[in-house]
Amino acid sequence: QVQLVESGGGLVQPGGSLRLSCAVSGNSFSIYYMGWYRQAPGKQRDLVAQIFYDGSTNYPDSAVKGRFTISRDNAKNTMYLQMNSLKPEDTAVYYCKLRAQNFENYWGEGTLVTVSS
Repeated sequence: QVQLVESGGGLVQPGGSLRLSCAVSGNSFSIYYMGWYRQAPGKQRDLVAQIFYDGSTNYPDSAVKGRFTISRDNAKNTMYLQMNSLKPEDTAVYYCKLRAQNFENYWGEGTLVTVSS
């Protein structure tokens, strides 16, 4: 069983920063990629950033390029999302996902980020 636990969400003013963490635990497995998704109220869950097994990254959401940075610490089994210059439209529940090499997907419970003055 694989478990993902997000942390680091909260209330921040526009222009502020937050760092989200996703701690991974459980049975050994080979990772294909890990990613951060977000879901705003009334909207679908969208991919924000990915980091692959070889360390390469992808930011399919142009709205976050240059502001968000995904990273991981293999020694700590933790993935991060550094979010800078936050905007009200970044308000959402942020989820981390792990896709294993066997194509199984695992999700965390999510952490709420609210950007508001």
